[in-house]
Amino acid sequence: MFVIFLLGFFIDFFEICFIHVPILTPVLVQHFGFDPLWLSVIIGVNLQTSFLTPPFGFALFYLRGVAPPEITTSQIYRGVVPFVTLQVIGLTIAIAFPQLVRALFAIFRG
Repeated sequence: MFVIFLLGFFIDFFEICFIHVPILTPVLVQHFGFDPLWLSVIIGVNLQTSFLTPPFGFALFYLRGVAPPEITTSQIYRGVVPFVTLQVIGLTIAIAFPQLVRALFAIFRG
């Protein structure tokens, strides 16, 4: 998960999903016994968190493109800290309680 987080700093979602995840997922599911649903949720949240973090947070660059000129990039970086903190807390909860991910999936799936 740390490698995916670091890769999200520098490369786009598609490169991670088409190169790294197909290599990582079968090993984690078949040899280590991870739940595929839980693993996919963790990877998704992890990627979203990494896209909000500097230096190459792609979501930050998108926001920079639509923000008024008087808002600086450093202000955007400081403004995203609470959201990254919330996502890291959510990621930590999902990792600590994998049964919660499965239960929420069952509830929202209907």
